Amino acid sequence: MSCCRGGRILFRSQLETSVKFQLLTHQLNTLMKRRKFIGLLGLGSVISSIVSSCLPKQSQPVTNSVRADGFQEVGTLTELAKNEQLFKQNLGEGDTKALVIRNPKNNNQLIAVNPTCPHAGCTVAWESEEGVFVCPCHHSQFSSDGEVLEGPATESLISYPIRQEGNLILVKTS
Repeated sequence: MSCCRGGRILFRSQLETSVKFQLLTHQLNTLMKRRKFIGLLGLGSVISSIVSSCLPKQSQPVTNSVRADGFQEVGTLTELAKNEQLFKQNLGEGDTKALVIRNPKNNNQLIAVNPTCPHAGCTVAWESEEGVFVCPCHHSQFSSDGEVLEGPATESLISYPIRQEGNLILVKTS
């Protein structure tokens, strides 16, 4: 038996070999696609694990609801003791931030400030060794209560009323 293919005459054995070859090629392509897919799936799960391990973690969930007295929970004394500071954003309405530290002059007292530098809008960092807030953009320095120590900033950080109830730390941003 013969068949005409592409202007060529193929005999049965050639036709069977051609069909088997096409079937084998299809199976190999499908197998390689599966292997590639499974490999990419594995790679994706490894990457997501690495990324999630790099994200900051909160040991306890903190609610964003403002109480009737205007105070809002920002964390716990346990977290503050562990990290030497508490940073919380999206407080109240909008994107209000709060950074809580222990007063370096009185360890029993807490201080809460808005860590947004009034000069350029960057988020200041608490440098516990030096006892100052430092802006990473232009190196303005602020005292523990937010007063300007060194410019270019000319305005102080905004301070917030703060209180503790048991292990909870509460801040009033409005």
